[in-house]
Amino acid sequence: MNDLAPAEHVRSGVYSTPGRAYVRDQRYITTRIVRSPAAGSGDWPVEAGRYRLVAARACPWANRALIVRRLLGLEAAIGVGLPGPTHDADSWTFDLDPGGVDPVLGIARLKDAYEARFPGYPRGITVPALVDVPTGQVVTNDFDQITRDLASEWVDFHRPGAPDLWPPDVRDEMEDVMRRVFTDVNNGVYRCGFAGSQEAYDAAHERLWAALDWLEERLAHRRFLMGDAITEADVRLFTTLVRFDPVYHGHFKCNRSKLSELPNLWGYARDLFQTPGFGDTVDFEQIKRHYYVVHTDLNPLSIVPGGPDLSGWLTPHGREALGGRPFGDGTPPTPPAPTEVPPHTILPGLR
Repeated sequence: MNDLAPAEHVRSGVYSTPGRAYVRDQRYITTRIVRSPAAGSGDWPVEAGRYRLVAARACPWANRALIVRRLLGLEAAIGVGLPGPTHDADSWTFDLDPGGVDPVLGIARLKDAYEARFPGYPRGITVPALVDVPTGQVVTNDFDQITRDLASEWVDFHRPGAPDLWPPDVRDEMEDVMRRVFTDVNNGVYRCGFAGSQEAYDAAHERLWAALDWLEERLAHRRFLMGDAITEADVRLFTTLVRFDPVYHGHFKCNRSKLSELPNLWGYARDLFQTPGFGDTVDFEQIKRHYYVVHTDLNPLSIVPGGPDLSGWLTPHGREALGGRPFGDGTPPTPPAPTEVPPHTILPGLR
């Protein structure tokens, strides 16, 4: 298991001492899919049609990969398997597919792909995961590296007009922005939700809102995080923002303010939601079912709330006044295939 380095698990973590702060287990299967695998690296070759992206719509880390795949037009090159929103402690499952079996991989539980490569796999069965279809083996579950490689290693299969999600002139600053977004926002909401003490919660809540206030200010005079066009940084922030009012505000106690009460972040989030490739990957019903049903330690009766009202996501955002073009010199992706439209989409024209 030389290529089995320490795997990211959405729910796994430990409580540090003192204060019982939640610490995410950030360990990954580190093999990659690259254009020219180096001898002895253990990496796998880019090959259209060979791999299946398993990515539950409910999961924010998997949602990143679904958005990037759409923006870059990789649907024909990389198929997708969509587990249902709920799972047990053992594995994500394909309960939305006929017979509860993924039609390409022929498995009911994502764990089978992990076990096919690593018998007795000792850590969490996580999404997103890229699976080699011929062998049925998981290749990687490193959500950070997966989207980087979709942008840099799969360029031969990008659609005409695909945006540059990693523009070289802002890349260094972008890494700094994404680092803070991950640490204080993407993971910050989890540190609030799974805090093991009042002290740990207070510290996490304060840090989260310091970051959100910083982002609110940053977005006051620029349309997107890095300027006039969408980058990977926007993808990474969006998947937390779109879950904020439906889940994190109440379920994770991130409740100083609602997203809809923050003018710049709320306008920015709506701008992205209404941009092809973003909102057309979102299923709010699956998102709510995942968090409220699976996290029985936080919600013992698994009651899924009826709100919030989602109609605001479709209201005008006014961000065009800041200028810029979402896709830069590129073009929007075409509408998703009917088989990839979220079952409970709120976007008009997609149902």
